[in-house]
Amino acid sequence: MSDLKLFRLDAAGRDVELHGSTVAWEVELQRRIEASMEAMLGIRFLASEYPTGPWHRGRIDTLGLDENGSPVVIEFKKGSDNGMLSQGISYLSWLDSAHHEFAALVRRVLGADVAEAIDWRRPRMVCIAAGFSHHDRVAVQRLPERIDLVRYRVFEGGLLSLLLVDSSPGSPTVASSRRNRDRGTAVDSAPAAPVAPSPTGFGLVPECLRDLYAELDDALTAWGEVEVAALRHYIAYRRLVNVASVIFRPKHEAILVYLRLDPDSVELEEGFTRDMRGIGHLGTGDLEVRLVSAADLEKAAPLIRRVFEAA
Repeated sequence: MSDLKLFRLDAAGRDVELHGSTVAWEVELQRRIEASMEAMLGIRFLASEYPTGPWHRGRIDTLGLDENGSPVVIEFKKGSDNGMLSQGISYLSWLDSAHHEFAALVRRVLGADVAEAIDWRRPRMVCIAAGFSHHDRVAVQRLPERIDLVRYRVFEGGLLSLLLVDSSPGSPTVASSRRNRDRGTAVDSAPAAPVAPSPTGFGLVPECLRDLYAELDDALTAWGEVEVAALRHYIAYRRLVNVASVIFRPKHEAILVYLRLDPDSVELEEGFTRDMRGIGHLGTGDLEVRLVSAADLEKAAPLIRRVFEAA
């Protein structure tokens, strides 16, 4: 199914399709998403209509910082616009030359600690529009930049849908784990990164955890296309937002997996699952799952399935 379809039950108990439409004004879409951007996209809001100066000659619709510390440029279009990609890439070029300016903005809005942790290796562009052409989708796969194409629809009753229709992981630090295995290539990461984003990068995975991580990676990439990002301190498994973060604890021969699940919806088990709300930790996700064996991974499988069914 190439399109998202929504249905509701009528008084007779029959499913009736809801027909989506576009917004009347582009700014309406922009303001609505900006107001709930962290929940919708995993991106913290920084600024609207940000000027890029005389050389780049534009205003970025929205600037943000995603949950992995990557700078994000977001562009909105009420309908479909073939010039959206070139405009966004121009703004990524501005970002390359404006590290100090962007860091100052982050420091002012989110604080000095967040500004110090910006990951400049992974700038990202998110294009949100009513539709994208075949040529847009082909171009995204050819470009070296990290780009998400997100289609929106509005429905009666105030419903808004966001559908990730295509995504480019960028080059060279991000790629799909399963795609890399098929091609027999490893994914590069920064020298300081303690792990690799795929079992093909065994040289960077603690030797005592290689087999368990290989099985975990299979479990986390078995639910369709998943972007895998090797960050400074953890591996992020991502669709539109992070769904899981993986951290190695070789001294304890354990892997910690942080899942995007409400801990209140899980029967917690001491030594296996933990509620991390209000507890500082690396990675993103409120539910910690501790894996030390294949049996633990098998026990975690229903939780992983729930995460991807909700993503």
